[in-house]
Amino acid sequence: MEDGKINETDPAVDSSAGLLELVTSSLEDDKAIDIVTIDLRNKTILADHLVIATGRSQRHVGAVAEHLIERLKESERRPVGVEGMPRCDWVLIDAGDVIAHIFRREVREFYNLEKMWSVEMPPSEQAVG
Repeated sequence: MEDGKINETDPAVDSSAGLLELVTSSLEDDKAIDIVTIDLRNKTILADHLVIATGRSQRHVGAVAEHLIERLKESERRPVGVEGMPRCDWVLIDAGDVIAHIFRREVREFYNLEKMWSVEMPPSEQAVG
C-alpha cells in the first residue's frame, strides 16, 4: 500500500479477490438467488467483503452452504467458522476476508443486512481514528 492506495499486485488483495470470486461463483453455480456483495474495506476490519444470498428453502440453503464449505476446503481455504447449519434458516460462513450469509427469503427480509451495511453513519457518529 502506497500513499493510501491499494496496491493491486499485493498478494493479500489477490487472495481476497480470489476468495470473493470462489464464494460468488459457488453461490451462482448452486442457483442461490439475489446475490449481493458489499465492500467492507472502508467500514470494518472484520472482513473485506460481505456476500448475501437467498435460498429457496431450508434444504436449498443447507445444500448451498455445504457446497461452499466443500469448495473452500478443496481450495485449501478452510472456513474460519460456520453457524446455522442445523436449522438452515440462515447460514453464516466466515472464510476470513469474505463472510457469506445464506438466508431463506423471510429471514433475509427480517434482518435486512444490506441496509445495515450500506447506510453511511453521520460524521458525528463516526469513530475518530
